[in-house]
Amino acid sequence: MSVLNHHFVRHPAKIFEENPEVFTELPGIFIWITVKASKWTYSVYNDSDGKYFTFPLASHRKSYSHVYCENSMLDTSSWIYGCMNSNSSMCLEATDLSWRAELLPTTKVVMLKLQDYPSLSHIVIQVPAAVGNKYTLGCEFFKEDSRTVQLPVTHLFSFGLSSSKILLNSTGLLYNVQLQHFNQIYQAFKIYIESHCQSVKERKPSVYRLHIPWSHEDSIVVAKIPSLTEISAKLHIAQPQNDSRTPELNIFSSSDCQYEVILKTSLPQVLGQIVRFHAGAFPVYIVSNILLTYGGQLSTLRATGQCSDFSLELVRTAKPYKVEPLISIVVFLQGFNWFREIWESLSLPEVDAAVLSSQDAWFPLVSLILFLFGTGIAYWSAVFFSTSLRLFSSLWLTLIRPTVLQKDKLITPRRLCGVLSLALVSWTTCGAFAVFLIYLQYLFKVIKLHVSVRAEQNKLNRDSDHSKEPSQNSSINTVKPQSSMDSVPEANQPLANSTTIAEAVNSLKMHFTILNLFTWIVLLNLPSLIYWLKNLRYNVRLEPDPCRSTAIIIVCILEILMNSSTSEVKSSKLLKIAAKVPLPLSVAMLAFGRLHLYRVPHFVTFSLLLHVLCCVV
Repeated sequence: MSVLNHHFVRHPAKIFEENPEVFTELPGIFIWITVKASKWTYSVYNDSDGKYFTFPLASHRKSYSHVYCENSMLDTSSWIYGCMNSNSSMCLEATDLSWRAELLPTTKVVMLKLQDYPSLSHIVIQVPAAVGNKYTLGCEFFKEDSRTVQLPVTHLFSFGLSSSKILLNSTGLLYNVQLQHFNQIYQAFKIYIESHCQSVKERKPSVYRLHIPWSHEDSIVVAKIPSLTEISAKLHIAQPQNDSRTPELNIFSSSDCQYEVILKTSLPQVLGQIVRFHAGAFPVYIVSNILLTYGGQLSTLRATGQCSDFSLELVRTAKPYKVEPLISIVVFLQGFNWFREIWESLSLPEVDAAVLSSQDAWFPLVSLILFLFGTGIAYWSAVFFSTSLRLFSSLWLTLIRPTVLQKDKLITPRRLCGVLSLALVSWTTCGAFAVFLIYLQYLFKVIKLHVSVRAEQNKLNRDSDHSKEPSQNSSINTVKPQSSMDSVPEANQPLANSTTIAEAVNSLKMHFTILNLFTWIVLLNLPSLIYWLKNLRYNVRLEPDPCRSTAIIIVCILEILMNSSTSEVKSSKLLKIAAKVPLPLSVAMLAFGRLHLYRVPHFVTFSLLLHVLCCVV
């Protein structure tokens, strides 16, 4: 940890030493020069004589609080020392303060608080012989208040339309801009730093550092002068409750230059922060939207006898106001002891939103934004899924003759053997593997149904086109009289075909939604399947298996559902219950599944179980 801290947290531009010596000897062959000014700059070019510059601290302690020094020579040798000899302008033994320095891209710097070094009498800067080298050094004493300014950050809902500005007329080498009220992970800003100088002489580049005191996430930018520099400001960790420090923008500046700092809220980065910290909850919101759509389709089927399209039902039923207010009310009530006691007495787990709020990783609009993202992903995934089904069915129609539409039995001995086989696979190997196999079987069944429906629709369209063609010789040919009994089958057959196709289309729409739900269950179980496949050479059975029991239930449910039709469901006495249950299940899923994705398949499985009961009862 010491090595990592040395190289990646605060590199002092020194070669790592586990126990560096506290005191070091200074060779006395260099020239000793005393500097009494509070601000000092020295440039070295091809100088063959080494020097020591000493800064007496007694004259500066009353007027200044800090000393700051920088050195553009980026070697690993010691260069700044603290001397405790107050009787002479030179000392042969001193404390090596180079370990207190920090390496920046173009310079190494050190800032010392004089109050922390009461025993030091002098600061010593060593300038070695610089044959063929060019570098600059600078030191200044200052009061911390004179170099620290406050800049309040803009509100989240300013959407980048307003800004906070501050103007710095630089007279020193360092400025600290404290970003007030910048402490939450959902905050994100763009900081623009515009620099101008009075003279056009060549200047060293400025270094800007965004410093977060409670975590190691500093970002450093090097900019030429004059320039306009953009810095992104966002947090990896929210401010701890017991930490009162403020994020800072450190400007390692040039004298006689002007810096204008402009801060604006960045809406794209705010959304990026939400995605960054809550992307793991996306599957929950997507499945919640699909589950609401599924319930809406069951309600439409019960009311009209027809199953609506997925996209239309998604727009109609997937509304955040149906889900979010109840969760917010529960989170609010959990702040009261009496409600928490009742909640715990019911053995209910804590609401995930309350856990995230206690970690300062949640705010009220996060759930709304995630829900809208989930709605969009559910919609476009359905579009992709539908397009894929069309492509597969077109390929099937090209290569294989489609089967005739017919009603399947829910349970047959062959299907019962298939259920037992997959249950045995789940029990002896991996539950996720059995879920994946039944998913492929269901997908094959839906593609087969899609092919049959398309073939029947094409056939019906051709028959209707032929029946509408007028007879070219109707004016001269006589029509043979035909009995009514002979005409009934020919007249009723197209009607019967259209009714069968309409029923098949309704079933296809319902199977499409169930398959969409089941796709996300497969994706959530995919890590177990991958882990099992990677370790198959060691053990055939996955231990422990988080989805073994759930997989057995899912296999039994889907084996029945893939052979069901809407004609069986819409006459069921349980359809009203099955249509209303997805809404409370969606609420429960968002309440308890954001941080616990393994719970999501349980809610979906319960809803599909009710659908199976509707096929039977």
